[in-house]
Amino acid sequence: MAIISISRQVAAQGDEVSAELAKILGYKFITRKEIEKRIVELGFPESKMPKFDERKPGFFASLTKDRDEYLNYTQYAILEAAKQQNVVIIGRGAFAILQDVPNNVSVRLIADEATRIKRLCQEFNWDEKKALQRIQESDTNRSGFHNSFYNIDINDTSLYHAVFNTGLISTSETAEIIANLVKTLVTPEKEEAGNKKIALLLKGQEVINKLHFEYHLNIDFMHVSIDGNVVLLHGVSDSPAVVEQALQVIRKEMPDYEAKSAVSIVHDFKTFQ
Repeated sequence: MAIISISRQVAAQGDEVSAELAKILGYKFITRKEIEKRIVELGFPESKMPKFDERKPGFFASLTKDRDEYLNYTQYAILEAAKQQNVVIIGRGAFAILQDVPNNVSVRLIADEATRIKRLCQEFNWDEKKALQRIQESDTNRSGFHNSFYNIDINDTSLYHAVFNTGLISTSETAEIIANLVKTLVTPEKEEAGNKKIALLLKGQEVINKLHFEYHLNIDFMHVSIDGNVVLLHGVSDSPAVVEQALQVIRKEMPDYEAKSAVSIVHDFKTFQ
């Protein structure tokens, strides 16, 4: 009936809450590692995953084709998972990818610093200094990842249906509250609209992959958004002719939609291979 996308701080019990929530609702819990495995199965080299593993890519990594390929495969993997329905998806910016899907419920899990330090010390037998270092590193990486790939502030509470402090609410209580929220928010009408939206977004992502890997068109940071009957192509290119070629492909692949460009033309833009 619904898709639940979970964003979490390290040591905010994201996996624990997600697993308990899936159990309560009878949903499938799709872990970060499962999404990672699917990204590799789709064609992204496993050896390159650490560059983009929920962290802001380094300067040169952010300018390579690897960045675009990683984003394409990630978006496809998450949309593919969401298509199953009745799923809990954690991490990889799922809440951002699914933010316009009517039957998606996005939740962020946080906890106070002292609680997070205590949990890490107990789990890994670390001292407080090492635990705090891990927290700061993780928070910086996850913030950079979401800013770099989705141009959003992960700490912006307006992006979520609800934010829960697992330092104040137990795992089981948090899962129960989210389950009740899902039952309240997701109607049959939203489920039907969500199914259609996901199918459409998947089709758009398939077209983007075709532009990248079959036509090899030189448009960087390429993605599409769909608003009503309009497919809008985004990205950066140094060639209006290439953009027009991409639009022609979109029109061919999605004949029921009007294709328009929002691609920035920068004549001295160069891609690092």
